[in-house]
Formats: sequence, structure tokens, C-alpha cells
Amino acid sequence: MKKALTIAGSDSGGGAGIQADLKTFQELEVFGMSALTAVTAQNTLGVQAVFPMTAEAVSKQIQSIGEDMGANAIKTGMLFNAEIIKAVSEKIEYYNWQNVVVDPVMIAKGGASLLQIEAISALKQYLLPLAMVVTPNIPEAEVLTGMSIKTNEHKQEAAKRLYDLGVKHVVLKGGHDEDRDVSVDLLFDGKEFKTFTSKRVQTKNTHGTGCTFSAAVTAEIAKGLSVYEAVSIAKQFIQAAIEDQLLIGQGHGPTNHWAFRKRMLTIR
Repeated sequence: MKKALTIAGSDSGGGAGIQADLKTFQELEVFGMSALTAVTAQNTLGVQAVFPMTAEAVSKQIQSIGEDMGANAIKTGMLFNAEIIKAVSEKIEYYNWQNVVVDPVMIAKGGASLLQIEAISALKQYLLPLAMVVTPNIPEAEVLTGMSIKTNEHKQEAAKRLYDLGVKHVVLKGGHDEDRDVSVDLLFDGKEFKTFTSKRVQTKNTHGTGCTFSAAVTAEIAKGLSVYEAVSIAKQFIQAAIEDQLLIGQGHGPTNHWAFRKRMLTIR
């Protein structure tokens, strides 16, 4: 049984955070475990409050997994502050975990900040050099690289800058592209660029897409797939989750985590 650990915040609305991660792990037949970094009071209308854990509490949760169950892949999401980032990085190094997927969660769908400004340098210094994959959207990549990203050339340059921080693979997500017809994700492994294109769905129900996508990448890497294969499946997973809408809540609704499995069952 392959196992994946998510180190992230809790979304009380169930659409993002560890809830989205664990649902995705389950759907892709990987046993999911979690270390909580913060509790959010959150729904489809936004984030009403954030209650961070102490760095020690986060470290102890990871230690419990490392000393007993182990993990085939690790995913980090909302880490909130520099102290938590340092604690997480230390534990990843201690257990020599190699398959680390970093989703640099910074801003919630409704605009609330989920990462303190002073924590960005800690993310770049301590955690990104340990990452097998980093999965920023365009606004996150702009913050991490200090550059504006408008064109495909900009995306390639940003991917190179992120790679130079020590990341082995960069997946720059295209959900924030200005193209209204397609969404193009860019994968860079330090040598070549590969793209993954999907039809853009005109919907407001995209809460948790970033968490879900990176969790799918994590699950497939835990199962032994290459990064390219993992991203390819994750792209299909999130496309199905967005297209087969649930229509929950009054704001940015969650995606459908079981859509991909139901489609696969239909094909079979």
C-alpha cells in the first residue's frame, strides 16, 4: 500500500486544504495521512479566520508519521509562517524524504492571505531546495520570482528561475492565463519544457483546484510514476473535477473529487 502525507491547513468547507488532499489520495488509491499546520474557518464565500498551529505541534505530527508509518510521497500546502516552514523542512531532511511536492499556497480563492510575507524567503531558502516538484499558479510564481508573467516566454523564464532555487521540476499552472479557451500548464525539468493543455471551463466553482491538482501529482508519484506521468494524470483529474460541477455554496464552490473515478469506471 502506497502512502502519501499532506502537510497543510484545514478547510472547514471541505473544498481545499487537507480535506481536498485526503479525498484526492483516496480517489487515486493511495493511503492518506495528514499533519495540520492551521485551522481555517472557511466556506465558499471566503476565509473568515485562521488559527495557526505551533511549529512544535506540526513537527510532532510529522514525527509520528515518520517514526511509524513512513510515506512514499509528501505534499505541502498552506504553511502560514516561517517557523512552520523551517520545522517542516527539518523533518523532511531528517527522514530523507525525496518525493516532495510543494504547493506554495499564498492566497485563498476569495483573496485572503494564507502565507505571511516574511515567510516567502523561508519558503525559498529552506523548502524549495528539497522539492521534487513545485506547483505554483501564475500569481504565486510572480511572487516567488519577482517578475511579471504575461506571455509564454515569461512563463519559461519564471520556470527557470524557480528551478534555479533548487527545485527538480517546476509545474507552472495556467489557470490564471488570460486565454479564455484553454488552460496550459508548463512543466520544466531543467532541460526541456513540456505543456499540458485542457479546455477552459467557464465557472466560478474552482475552490481547491490548486490543492487537488498537487495532491493528485503527489499520489501518482507515491505510486512510482514519473513526474511527467503524474502531472498528466493530475491534469485529467482536475479537469474532470471542474467539469462535473457540484454547485455547492453561494461563492466559489468546491470541485468534484470523485468525477475522475466515475469517468474511468464508465470507460471500463
